[in-house]
Amino acid sequence: MTAVRATTASAPKPKGGFRFTPSVLIWPALLYLILTTQVPFFMTIYYSFFRYNLVEPDRRPFIGFANYAGLLSDPNNLRVLLNSMVLTAGTLVLTLLFGGGLALLLNRAFVGRALVRSLLMSSFLVMPLVTAVLFKNMLLNPLFGFASWLVIKLGGTPIDFLSNYAMGTIIGMVTWEWTPFAMLILLTGLQSLPDDQIEAARLDGASPWQEFQYVVLPHWTQALQVVILLETINVLQVFGEIYATTSGGPGVATTNLPYFIYQKAFAEYNIGVASAAGVITVVLTNILAVFLLKMISKNVSSGGH
Repeated sequence: MTAVRATTASAPKPKGGFRFTPSVLIWPALLYLILTTQVPFFMTIYYSFFRYNLVEPDRRPFIGFANYAGLLSDPNNLRVLLNSMVLTAGTLVLTLLFGGGLALLLNRAFVGRALVRSLLMSSFLVMPLVTAVLFKNMLLNPLFGFASWLVIKLGGTPIDFLSNYAMGTIIGMVTWEWTPFAMLILLTGLQSLPDDQIEAARLDGASPWQEFQYVVLPHWTQALQVVILLETINVLQVFGEIYATTSGGPGVATTNLPYFIYQKAFAEYNIGVASAAGVITVVLTNILAVFLLKMISKNVSSGGH
């Protein structure tokens, strides 16, 4: 025992200086992430302070916050911001309702449940542009779409949904894409609910609505917040569905922030205004994300106590 202690005490100590640690392994990935995300973002901030149009690339006068002031003072631009909020809020409400209902259905045992779950998940795997083409040409076309054929068979008059109900149609398309995501997250949360809680509620004489209100819904709180956080960030970035169907119209009825940035940068070549709009979009998205993350962390900490 004494010899072991002596050997341990006499062992040479590591020399001072630089030592490789496991954290060094993430440095290349971190550097790549900085170069591909932060550098373009800071360049966007830089261009937002200039009157920079590609029609006159040599003229680039510094104008300070004039691009931001112009964006926030134009009523049409405020309509674009409102469109983004309406699209996000409408999609969130519908995906939570449909996703929650499907999660409750799939939580029950029935023949072919695995197949039904796989089929319901398929729409989430379809690319946005493919979804837009599918709805525009195959389902909602006023001449040969499935909806028009069904309306004619029922004795009605076909409706051009993309012209008369443009924003509602876009919300429907995005809801069709994101409902499986909400369903999967809520189903995962539902399957973690202990069976004894449901059995205790039923033994106490709780009705199905009371069972949902006082047992299922509180257990769903964290899953709902995760769905709201991730969907908010992604729906604010919707572009392909609008680009391939309405092109932001009629007028600016379906123009959201990403499509507005596309118009300014690639149709009007106004890089300064497009950069300012991009910065505003990032700031708004981060404000919403921080707010929702605080809600989630508060819920987790209160649940831990």
